[in-house]
Amino acid sequence: MSFTNHKQATAFIAPGLLLAAYAAGYFPMADSQDSQVRWYSPNPRAIIPLESFRISRSLRQTLKKNKFEIRFNQAFERVMRQCANRSETWISEDIIQSYLELHRLRCAHSVESWFDDKLVGGLYGVAVGAAFFGESMFSRMTDSSKVALVHLVERLRDKGFELLDTQFSTPHLQKLGAVEISRQAYLRLLKRAIAKRRAFDS
Repeated sequence: MSFTNHKQATAFIAPGLLLAAYAAGYFPMADSQDSQVRWYSPNPRAIIPLESFRISRSLRQTLKKNKFEIRFNQAFERVMRQCANRSETWISEDIIQSYLELHRLRCAHSVESWFDDKLVGGLYGVAVGAAFFGESMFSRMTDSSKVALVHLVERLRDKGFELLDTQFSTPHLQKLGAVEISRQAYLRLLKRAIAKRRAFDS
């Protein structure tokens, strides 16, 4: 199918369709009003080059304190629901259920910050080949999501990943090293990354 300008009514998105979309440079977002899913492939596209990820002085101080316990894939659904817990969200219930199935297939992952055994920050995304597609993050304590992102980058480097896609650029991500590249340049990086075999959680 073509993802360009494609819309679908509220419905579970099959894992094969989701993975095919990522491999083609698209990702889904649900309308906050009617939950209708639309597929996006922004131009320009934002990525964080793994070799140029930046950690600020204040964030380094937080990391040195070991304030948060970092866990992987221990509370995936809770991370998604916390990311969706805002006045307007593109993370509908159907999106949540669709990504839960990807998680069960070990294609979607969460990185979590815990404090006093409470989930206080984290992020989730999808891994295909040597590419990781960051979907959303949340924070309930200062720097909790940033610390999770630091550990994500470390995991991706350790496992030989080549592409960290953040989809859209924000001032927050720019401070961490996010850059915008053309869709054409992105698709070249994507094609090379997804052709390789990597395991996020092995």
